[in-house]
Amino acid sequence: MTDNSTRFTLNNGLEIPAIGLGVFQCSPEDTVQAVQTAIAAGYRLIDTAAAYRNEEYVGEGLRQSGLAPEEVFITSKLWISDYGYDEALRGYEVSLAKLGLEKVDLYLLHQPLTAHFERTIAAYKALARLLADGRVRAIGVSNMNEQQIEAVIEATGVVPAVNQVEVHPFFTQGALRAFHAEHGITTMAWSPIGGINRYRPQNVQQFGDSLQHPVIVDVAARHGKTPAQVVLRWHVQNGVVAIPKSVNPGRIAENIAVFDFTLSPDEMASIEALDTGVRGGPDPAAIGA
Repeated sequence: MTDNSTRFTLNNGLEIPAIGLGVFQCSPEDTVQAVQTAIAAGYRLIDTAAAYRNEEYVGEGLRQSGLAPEEVFITSKLWISDYGYDEALRGYEVSLAKLGLEKVDLYLLHQPLTAHFERTIAAYKALARLLADGRVRAIGVSNMNEQQIEAVIEATGVVPAVNQVEVHPFFTQGALRAFHAEHGITTMAWSPIGGINRYRPQNVQQFGDSLQHPVIVDVAARHGKTPAQVVLRWHVQNGVVAIPKSVNPGRIAENIAVFDFTLSPDEMASIEALDTGVRGGPDPAAIGA
């Protein structure tokens, strides 16, 4: 692989870029600039959400990029305040209006509402309706565990195309990724280079920084790459879509320059072995309780 156009195929045949830009906690000005910078660097996947409150700025960055909307894969997510069937349909229309698009490529439930899971199911049924009507190109979930996904599938008969979850070298989610593979669900990693730990003092004190771990630093030195590039390459070779967040032009360019080298099986295994089994973010079983 020698270019930045590597894509994975979702369970409905839609192709999704292997690396995208995340815009969680980006300010309006930073969002517009980061989207423009990313597209100029070759990114063709942008991930946002209603809860990020920057969908309109993603749309503005896309318009200012000069590319046609269909040239960039856009993911957004429905927030729990809009769970329920009719509420979800309205929430999608609000996101479309803010983005300035006719349809979103991938639309996800942002997280389970565990205390009122029937509303989660109703919202997913609305997403399935949008998919059947051609209003969205693919649907999925985020921050769900195996049991929650099974409940969604049983209630709707529609297998999510994607589950967007925390995955990084210190929390590899091996069992969940295997479950995804068994069901034809693509894993999308938020915090793919371990930012959830680096930006939380209590986490970094407990687990350290994966980008400073000797295993990853040594692999990076062997390939003449940065630790972040090694981690993102690990995701790509695992078939995981990674959406690192950055507003720094240099790091944005760095994060997508991962298609001109290959990690060996031993290097892949050495990174997988860094798993602590402890998540940095919230537990899906307790979210929305």
